[in-house]
Amino acid sequence: MQVDIAIIGGGINGCGIARDAAGRGLSIYLCEQNDLASGTSSWSTKLIHGGLRYLEHYEFRLVREALIERERLWRLAPHIIWPLRFVLPAHRGLRPAWLLRLGLFLYDHLGGRKLLPATRTLNLLSDEAGQPLKPDANTGFEYSDCWVDDARLVVLNAMDARAHGAVIETRQKLIAAERINSLWRLTIEDQNTKVTKCVEARALVNAAGPWVADILEHKVLTDMEARVRLVQGSHIVLRRLYDHDRAYIFQNADGRIIFAIPYQKYFTLIGTTDRDYKGDPADVRATEDEIAYLIEAASEYFKAPLKRDDVVWSFSGVRPLYDDGASKAQEATRDYVLKLDAPEGKAPLLSVFGGKITTYRRLAEAVLDRFKPHFAALSSRIGWTADEVLPGGNFPVTGFASLVSELCAGYPNFEHEFLERLCRLYGKCARDILGSAQSMSDLGQHFGGTLTEREIDYLIRAEWAQTADDVLWRRTKLGLILTETEQTSVATAMLNKRQVMVTHGSSPEGERAA
Repeated sequence: MQVDIAIIGGGINGCGIARDAAGRGLSIYLCEQNDLASGTSSWSTKLIHGGLRYLEHYEFRLVREALIERERLWRLAPHIIWPLRFVLPAHRGLRPAWLLRLGLFLYDHLGGRKLLPATRTLNLLSDEAGQPLKPDANTGFEYSDCWVDDARLVVLNAMDARAHGAVIETRQKLIAAERINSLWRLTIEDQNTKVTKCVEARALVNAAGPWVADILEHKVLTDMEARVRLVQGSHIVLRRLYDHDRAYIFQNADGRIIFAIPYQKYFTLIGTTDRDYKGDPADVRATEDEIAYLIEAASEYFKAPLKRDDVVWSFSGVRPLYDDGASKAQEATRDYVLKLDAPEGKAPLLSVFGGKITTYRRLAEAVLDRFKPHFAALSSRIGWTADEVLPGGNFPVTGFASLVSELCAGYPNFEHEFLERLCRLYGKCARDILGSAQSMSDLGQHFGGTLTEREIDYLIRAEWAQTADDVLWRRTKLGLILTETEQTSVATAMLNKRQVMVTHGSSPEGERAA
């Protein structure tokens, strides 16, 4: 196989680049050694935000770009992205109220906010948002950002890239990449069969996230310096701590902040930590020290002290930040840095360092801008991803309730909560799962938590899912409510389905497109 651009890494940056490039007419091959969004991109704080705290580090360009993208991404995928109001208590002895007001004024006006409501001042003694909190702070500020289902954002970009002709392959690991004159020759190993193949490309993108340095140092023959700083961020999930639908941003005495966010209806998500990480990013886990830190920090604000036994799940990811020499992990830049290695007459290599989920689309545009001297086609359709919605998102940003109502009207024998869940995950594509079904029994085996065989078949066919983790922890998050026995049933069912596919020589749609 020979393509214009080969991309290493199936996270948000890799899939965003693949989508943009394929939409401009280039032939694209993307390989991911595990599942889509199985690394950093699924272990975020689930926010599309400007980064209020980055103003303290004078990263005005980054904040402005992120704020502009915030409303744009909401319009592109209103089923998986929606507005969220954040409550920031003015804590005595920490950042003064006047500084918070100034920061929020800039936050409201720096990025051309149009749809999201502006900041307002709260009396925490009388407002509902103050009820779960200790009466230490009388005043708070409420501002806007957006929530995102991070793993699904990655998958939707991959689906749209495939729709524009890109080849997207998961469980395919780069073994080596070598320049052969004007081409890159990649050796790719299938992680299921251990069979290798060769892919040739006119250009190579290293978007391997926390493995970006490993690719440069051990897989690619190049002299490019790998200036990457791995920073671990961990989160905890607890049973719902309060009833309203707003999130909190809490200041800590150490200068850091943490969030407490409504999560999957029945839970509260608290995070994140910032600490330098050494070792294989695949082995990262939330440490007991980090869990204790998050519990202690949140307990400074909530009336009811949090306990270790309250934690129902924890997760951790490694951010591959550009090493700018910052003394503290939380001070290292979150901006993306692109490094191009393009010797005269040789195939170019571009490596991606850092970046935020919020700015992934702009990062993709910047990557392709660097490749313009090598591909004339990149001068066409510049900026097209800013307006073309992602799969399932072709409805107004304020139209989610109407979408659910339409689905309920079309499928009157199904529970509202089940159809709402499908709309939140798949948007307009929910009908691709339901088809002509008239009842839950028409959807095949029921695994618990409204997860059915029909949905699993869709995820295998259309979204590259191969394992129970792909379904339960990345595509749906139903792992939070399914019992161990139910999760085992999902794993067994998926294994059986894959064995049948291998026996009959068939493959999921995502693989067949490749």
